Amino acid sequence: MQKIPLTVRGAELLKQELQHLKSVARPEVIEAIAEARSHGDLSENAEYEAAKERQGFIEGRISELENKLSMAHIINPAEIHADGKIVFGTTVTLEDLESGEQVRYQIVGEDEADIKERKIYVGSPIARALIGKEEGDVAEVQAPGGVREYDIIAVEYI
Repeated sequence: MQKIPLTVRGAELLKQELQHLKSVARPEVIEAIAEARSHGDLSENAEYEAAKERQGFIEGRISELENKLSMAHIINPAEIHADGKIVFGTTVTLEDLESGEQVRYQIVGEDEADIKERKIYVGSPIARALIGKEEGDVAEVQAPGGVREYDIIAVEYI
């Protein structure tokens, strides 16, 4: 059984979603199914079909979240001691050597990745190029437009 890496925050978000699905979404869909059943003939009842489909989605997502949380390896970035090396959970500040633009990313698990929040998946090309490097190194990232080079400005465990 392979462990799924998650930050403390990522695990908490999955737990909150699971709690919402179990305590709010599941009872709502059960009520919607009961309401649709009360309308009579189920063979041509679009409301019933939609509610059953929604129930299937909710139950599938609950199962998926429970599975991920049971296999989670929760990592607190603040407790990492990697001697300045970039590892899972690290927040890194980079400077694009071509444009001079600086960006800051945290390397996270697949379910936590959100480019708008500057959280990148540990399996992404840029994260793979950064893992194992340290402040002052240059990382070469294979991007769709060609190779891009980034100077690693800062490595933080926050």
